Amino acid sequence: MSAPTAPKKKGPPQIGLLKGLGVTLKTFLSKPTTQQYPKTKPDLAPRTRGVIALMEENCTVCMLCARECPDWCIYIDSHKETVPPKDGGRARTRNILDRFAIDFALCMYCGICVEVCPFDALFWSPEFEYSTETIEELTHEKEQLRKWMDTVPPPPELEYGAELPKEIQQGLDAARKKAAQRAAATAAAAPAKDDAEQDSGEKKEVEQRLEDTIHVEAQIDQDVFDKLVAEGKSERVARAKAKAAYVRAEKKRQADEIRAKEEG
Repeated sequence: MSAPTAPKKKGPPQIGLLKGLGVTLKTFLSKPTTQQYPKTKPDLAPRTRGVIALMEENCTVCMLCARECPDWCIYIDSHKETVPPKDGGRARTRNILDRFAIDFALCMYCGICVEVCPFDALFWSPEFEYSTETIEELTHEKEQLRKWMDTVPPPPELEYGAELPKEIQQGLDAARKKAAQRAAATAAAAPAKDDAEQDSGEKKEVEQRLEDTIHVEAQIDQDVFDKLVAEGKSERVARAKAKAAYVRAEKKRQADEIRAKEEG
């Protein structure tokens, strides 16, 4: 049987305990780094990968993004339409996008779909405030993806501070001059109040349904393109928005012709 050992005497505090108290005291007196979101908005980088936006006019329904997606969270529906021939050519078929949706409950934000898109139809948007109360609402359709396209920043310059080529600079100067003349002419002429603005909401809804049934092949509206370029938009964004403006104007024109024939 071994002899009982004597109790150890309490010594001075260990060095580790003093270090821990020092860290606690330093953190206690320093300014907190947490932010009270949503009262305080985070200062994010301009090209933060928040959500994926869709430029619908550039999508050709090639399905490359859906096939490459590792999570299978992109849903695309389309149908084929025959485009009438131009200048004696043959008629051809093209894919018309019916549905483009992304299930952000499955998406892991890898960005493969943005990288593989050969037609610049998908972009990263810094928008991040799209949380929902149910998981089903995280599947966003093409209408919402198109709205996020307006938050996509223009691409950076290839070389900061470099002079623009003479042809591009002359084109920008001409576009800015033309936009200034157009703005001056618009300001000089008193805008007459359009009677169409007084239409009821029901009439507008009927007109919108009629325009939705009309198919128009996208082309660039040169005036809109020049105006956007003069405002500093990138050529890629200006081209896409000019296509959208042309489609809207052409649908409205064809709808007016249909209504005129029905009334006549």
